[in-house]
Amino acid sequence: MIKVLFLSAWYPNRYDAMAGLFVRKHADAVSLYCDVKVLYVHGDKNIKHFQSEVIQYKKVTETLIYYPSNNILLKYFNFFIAYLKGFLLLRKSGFKPDVIHANILTRTVFIAFWYKIIYNTPYVIAEHWSRYLPSRKGYHGLIRKAMTKIIVRSSSAVLPVSANLLNAMILNGLNHPNYKIIHNVVDDFFFHKSQKTVNLQKRFLHISCFDEKAKNVKGILRAVKSLSKIRNDFELIIIGNGIDFEEVFSYYKSLKFKDNLVQFLGKKEPCEVAEWFEKSDCFILFSNYETAGVVIAESLACGKPVISTRVGIAEEFINDYAGILLKIGDEVGLTNAMNHMLDNTDNYKSDIIRQRADLFRYQTVGKEIINVYKNII
Repeated sequence: MIKVLFLSAWYPNRYDAMAGLFVRKHADAVSLYCDVKVLYVHGDKNIKHFQSEVIQYKKVTETLIYYPSNNILLKYFNFFIAYLKGFLLLRKSGFKPDVIHANILTRTVFIAFWYKIIYNTPYVIAEHWSRYLPSRKGYHGLIRKAMTKIIVRSSSAVLPVSANLLNAMILNGLNHPNYKIIHNVVDDFFFHKSQKTVNLQKRFLHISCFDEKAKNVKGILRAVKSLSKIRNDFELIIIGNGIDFEEVFSYYKSLKFKDNLVQFLGKKEPCEVAEWFEKSDCFILFSNYETAGVVIAESLACGKPVISTRVGIAEEFINDYAGILLKIGDEVGLTNAMNHMLDNTDNYKSDIIRQRADLFRYQTVGKEIINVYKNII
């Protein structure tokens, strides 16, 4: 059995259980076929000494090292010492990886680069970060760019989570002969087929982390306000929480919607989110940028059509049978798309929408990743 070590810049930890959850799901998918360990380090300004914990998550053993980061001069030194301590713990347990699966450039993947130099262990790079996207313009710095190119060239494969992200990385000069798109994983309960829900009013659903720069929830609210002047046979359910929630909610109140036309339900557990997908007629994503957009995949797994801007995986998976694509920021287009959807939801067949969603299952994603490992070991 192939031994795989996951490294990641983001991962669920004692301060944020949602951070890098998509990386944990990739590790979980790979663990169906491989022996998987995770090593994650996390800076902590509240501690004076290194702390470690080992967590068993299903078949995946996670080693988390927390390092002191309150001193600016010592922070980066402690970062590398934390990884060294983690590697020593893994060695002590008898684990020697055949391949390293490093997530999110650049600093974390440099650890995999360093490990390869010492032990000749190949590594792959999984990228999830939106900074390469033209709309973000977040990839800069001569030293960072030079180091990133070296690290990418030394890897055995680069695995972005969407074609959109792949193209953006290449536009930034990160060329590699072995690019392969590896999609995010959707939990199995999203694929559950239940009886069709008949709502008294058609229901749109939006799920957000309320990062307004990316998600543009205000744009959705403005489009809904415009649509409400034409008809009132619908409602919008918004699930989630985040840094800009209060700002968006205040903006919602300033628009003076009629009672219950728009409902904010706050944060929900994943299984509850799946239930709301089932109870809705259409999902809306109006983001300015996304690397993937796992909510699109979740909607398709539930057999629900999607209205989305051309971000993340939208152009790969949304066709005339699965929803409507919009230009980024096109609020008039969003209003028209919702208006069209209200009169045509019956034309979007759940079974057809679900057809390509199997690509997001744990077994499918796990097999795709293990095939990459087999080709490079």
